[in-house]
Amino acid sequence: MSPRSTERRFADGRLRLAGQGPVSVLLIDNGARRNAFDLAMWQAVPDAVAAVEADDEARVLVIRGAGELPFASGADISEFSTVRATAAGGLAYEEANVAAFDAVARCRKPVIAMIRGFCLGGGLGLALACDLRVAAEGAQFGIPAGRLGVGYPPQAYAYAVAAIGAMRSKELFFTARRLGTEDAFAAGFLTRVVAPEDLEASVAALAATVASQAPLTLAAAKAGIDAAAGLPGAPGPEALKAMAAACFDSDDYREGRTAFLEKRDPHFRGR
Repeated sequence: MSPRSTERRFADGRLRLAGQGPVSVLLIDNGARRNAFDLAMWQAVPDAVAAVEADDEARVLVIRGAGELPFASGADISEFSTVRATAAGGLAYEEANVAAFDAVARCRKPVIAMIRGFCLGGGLGLALACDLRVAAEGAQFGIPAGRLGVGYPPQAYAYAVAAIGAMRSKELFFTARRLGTEDAFAAGFLTRVVAPEDLEASVAALAATVASQAPLTLAAAKAGIDAAAGLPGAPGPEALKAMAAACFDSDDYREGRTAFLEKRDPHFRGR
């Protein structure tokens, strides 16, 4: 799943957004720091997601490490003694974390995390904000906050609880231990685990399948499931009813019915 030659760059190129037909790909490219996120990268995530939201051609967003880089190894530790050295600095950093997680979680289009290598700390938080998570065997997951003495924002806990439940979330935070792909899958964190050599093809196939579905239906389903899971910022009952009603009033609904009767694949346009 390599990007096109035309890209949008954020945070001095440490985040790069590329389009591949209906699939947009956000590449995390901070190899010098093993794909750790610094403050500028967190601050850039909402802008990158907004670009995907504004792209009518994009139906799915995939977030991944560039090339063979890990998904994300957490926060850039070098900023702990600078940007996060004080309570005020720590709060500003936390707000940037929350804004990044919320932007991903509230994206109307499905978001898939493609994970290889490390997925730790804030990187795991970013993956938790995604809708689906596919990992290569050998990936490692964990939240080392207890070893560092840092606090996490309430929204980060909400995404963890929604994904794996309260007890599993407490185990992650209380022990700071790392999980392998087998344990992460058993905990319900991962959609699927594949061999490293199959990761690109597996995510590409999943993204293509999701992208072929009716966009309004997917948006309504995502919003409804997020509300049922109690995620922060999820729409209320009236908004959810309106999203469902919009599906039945759409051209896509008519196309879906016609395609079914004609025994062909539907071609949805998101309206």
